[in-house]
Formats: sequence, C-alpha cells, structure tokens
Amino acid sequence: MRYFFILLFVALNGYLSAQSNVEDAIIPLPNVLEIKPDFYLLSKNMTFRVAEIAWDKNIFLEKKKFIREKFASGEIELLKQGLKSLCNINLKYHSKNDRTAASLELMLDKYMDSAAYTMDISIHGIQISAATNLGFFYAFQSLMQLVETSTSNRIHCLHISDSPQFSWRGMHLDCSRHFFSVAEVKRYIDLMSLYKMNVFHWHLTDDQGWRIEIKKYPKLAQISAWRNGSMVGEYSDKKFDSIPYGGYYTQNQIREVVSYAAQRHITIVPEIEMPGHSLAVLAAYPEFGCNNSKLEVGKMWGVFDDVFCAGNDSVYIFLQNVLDEVIALFPGKYIHIGGDECPKTFWKVCEKCQNKIKENQLADEHQLQSYFVQRIEKYVNSKGKSIIGWDEILEGGLAPNAAVMSWRGTSGGIAAAQASHFVVMTPGNPCYFDHYQAKNFTTQPHAIGGYNPLSAVYAFNPIPAELSNENAQYILGAQGNVWTEYVLTFSQVEYMAMPRMIALAENLWTYDSKQNFDDFVSRLKINTSLLDKRKVNYSKQIE
Repeated sequence: MRYFFILLFVALNGYLSAQSNVEDAIIPLPNVLEIKPDFYLLSKNMTFRVAEIAWDKNIFLEKKKFIREKFASGEIELLKQGLKSLCNINLKYHSKNDRTAASLELMLDKYMDSAAYTMDISIHGIQISAATNLGFFYAFQSLMQLVETSTSNRIHCLHISDSPQFSWRGMHLDCSRHFFSVAEVKRYIDLMSLYKMNVFHWHLTDDQGWRIEIKKYPKLAQISAWRNGSMVGEYSDKKFDSIPYGGYYTQNQIREVVSYAAQRHITIVPEIEMPGHSLAVLAAYPEFGCNNSKLEVGKMWGVFDDVFCAGNDSVYIFLQNVLDEVIALFPGKYIHIGGDECPKTFWKVCEKCQNKIKENQLADEHQLQSYFVQRIEKYVNSKGKSIIGWDEILEGGLAPNAAVMSWRGTSGGIAAAQASHFVVMTPGNPCYFDHYQAKNFTTQPHAIGGYNPLSAVYAFNPIPAELSNENAQYILGAQGNVWTEYVLTFSQVEYMAMPRMIALAENLWTYDSKQNFDDFVSRLKINTSLLDKRKVNYSKQIE
C-alpha cells in the first residue's frame, strides 16, 4: 500500500509539474485553459485535414464552399513554414484515401466569434475549431508556441477556449527619426503576430524625414526624405554630425509590407503628420508654410515652429492629393493624421491664418487647428476612411467622427470616450517603450528618459476607472510606442520593445481576472526560447 501512495504522489507531482509547464508555453495566456494528465507525442511528420461535421444541409453546403474557396490556406501555409523552420516538423495534407487519423483536425464552427478559437489536444491528436481564418490563425500561434517550447517532443493534453479582450492590440514604430528597412519592418510585424497583436502604427512622416513615396510630389522623396546630419548625444548638448541620413519606402515596398502584415492578420495604420511636425515637407515645398522660407529637413529632435499654413487653401489641396495616394495603399479603416505638438507661433502673425480665423468666426488659433483637422477629416471620410490623431486634436473642438490616441496621460482619452469617440490608450507612462526599463539607467542603452518597467506595462488598465460602463465601450484598446530619436538600429528597436511588447500583448488579450504578473514572468522565462530561436535582441531586465 505504501508503494501505491508513492506512485500516486509521483504521478500527481508529474501532473502538476506538467500543468505548470504547459501554461509556461503560451503567451498571451488563454482565457480558458484546462490541463489533462496525458501527452500527445509529436512526430517529424504531421498531417492535417478538415473534419466533417454533421450539420444541417445549408450549413454543410456553406462549410464546403468555405473550405473549397478560402479555408485558411494562407494561415496553414504559415503554420507549415513555422513548424518546418523552427521545429523541423513536416505538416502535410491528410489524404482522403488514408483512413488513419490525422495529427491535426480543423473544424469550422460558424457560431463562434470571429477572433475566437478552441483547441483540444488528446493522445490521439489535435483538434481546432474556429469560425474564420482569423480564429484559426490565432489557434495556430498558440499551437506553435506549445510545439516550440516543448522539450521532450510531446505536448500536454489540454482544452483551450480563447478570444481577445480588446480589439486594438497595437505597436508603433517611428521610421522618421531613424529609418528601418523593409526586412526589418517585416521582422517587427513577425514579433507582433507571434503574440497575437493586430495593429501596426507606422509613423512615416515627421520633421526629420518623410518616408513614403508620393508620385504627385517627387521632391518628398528627393529632398524631404534626407537630412544633412543628426543629433549626437544628449539633446541638451546640441551637437550634430554631418552625415547625410535618410531613406523612404517606394509604393511597391509599401504594398509588399501591407500584404505581409495582412497575411498575419495585422492592420497597418499609416501616420502622415499634420499640421505640425511638417518641417521635412516645408524643406521641399516652402510655399506650404506661413513664411515661404528656405528650410532644411530637421537635424535636431523636438518641436519646430515651422508648420503647415492653416490659412493657405493650397495646403489642403496638397494634403488631399497626398492622402489620395496613401489611402490607395492602406486598406485599413484608419488614417493617422498626427495633430500633436503644433506650435501656433507663426499662425498668430500670419495674414492668411488670421484671415481664415475671421472668415470662419473662430475664437483663436486652437480653433483654427480644429478647423484644419475637421477639414481633413471631411475629406478622409469622403474616401470611406476615418481619421485618428493624438489627443491634441481635442483642442478647439474634436472632429465629428475622429478617434483619439491618448498619449499625454489618460485625460484626453477619458474626454473623448465621454463624448462617444473611439479611443486608443497609449499614455507615455507606461506605453512609451523608448523609455528606460530598468531603474539603473547606466546599465541600459541610451534612451530619451523616463522609466517604464515590464511590471508597469503588465499592470496598465486601458479602461480608466472614471469611465462608466457605457463610456468604457469606446476604449478600443492600447498600444506600445517605439520612438527612435535615440534608437539608431533595429537591434536596439528589438531591445526597447521586447519583452514589454509581450507584456502588453497579454494585458490586451487576456481578461483581467486571469492576469497575474508573477505567473506571467514564470511563463516569460520559458517563452523567451522563441525569441532566442529568432535571434531577437531582447532585454533581460525584468522588474
């Protein structure tokens, strides 16, 4: 009898250990995860098939059409590629003539939410159900993590039922201050998709460089995309090198990246800054400024007084033409128009701007900026798109259909949500990943300042307590921002983003009641094997 209890203890201890190990393997943590006391043995050769389900005739016919025309073919191909390159597993279609069970069964369940999936793993195989290709993609990401982090060619039997908490799970990358290649941008997208993030905010224009080809205005690529040097060291030192710096993405390259992201169910939101942060444009087209002055693309970081002239109607024609080409490249709902940090210095003394204020009976320059934003919004809306901007677009009155990114704390987001506008929360603390992630700054690469540790990112609640349940529905989610004044290489981008991106991914996917930072850290320590395989330069700083 004593041996029976010893064996029982060993078995139970093994089960509890396995339960911990399987939870360690998946980030974001699934919202329902039930561990079972058996294992599925992985093989170098796996097969998949679409399982038949006894539904009524109409649903069955709908299922057959879906399978024939578009059933997760791209998602399955990505799964195949990942299993082969990262795990040396060959996944092949299960022949109809072969009556043996397939390793992986895919089942269409039209009654599930679009982003939801279930996964059941038994000793006989893996079964995944979803209603859409999106759901299957998220299931495959969880499966890849299970397989990649397995250490003994087996994964634990389990049941997962999962779907995201927030619809906007975003990451931003500033390619204006420092430019990153198409291959590097794709790698960033790969890291996002690994953790089920779904919005890439691509910061393409600013004072220090214009990064998107606009065929109607070739000088944006010839002049605005290049600066004659960059700041060196601290901002306060005001030191510069004289090394020409720049680059831009051709429209074909933009299409390539957009397609690449779409295959991974990531929507790209392009940012075209206006009316401020426009010095690079004015260097090429000075007639769009208040002073028509000869200017250079910005070498210094920060904010410049030279901005688009809000009283000059040719500025709006220019921006409409630019937006026409941008909208044609990006199929997503939102176009980000910036709207932040726009000094009114020259507007106050500009005859055209002051005339525009009088003509439209505006109170001041803040309302002139609101006029500018609303005029642009009306045009973007006419093209079937919506604008989103930083929270300064609230000043002087918010455009009727605009969404807001709240970066100066959460107050802007609260005001917008209370006015029934959609909001993405991205306050500097803790969502600016260009800030330090360790208290001892001297151990870290040079950053712009601030302190946003992993724990603060994980603990962030995108829904402020001040909002009622009715207003809270306007919070779409949140995003992490990587500004690059002091981030010179893509390796440093990875260091600043990872693993804070991973913490934010779980924060936005997993429901609050399931979140636990200590448990997350335990899983993160094992999950970083995925980053090691991809040779990601991630921070080891966890606090």
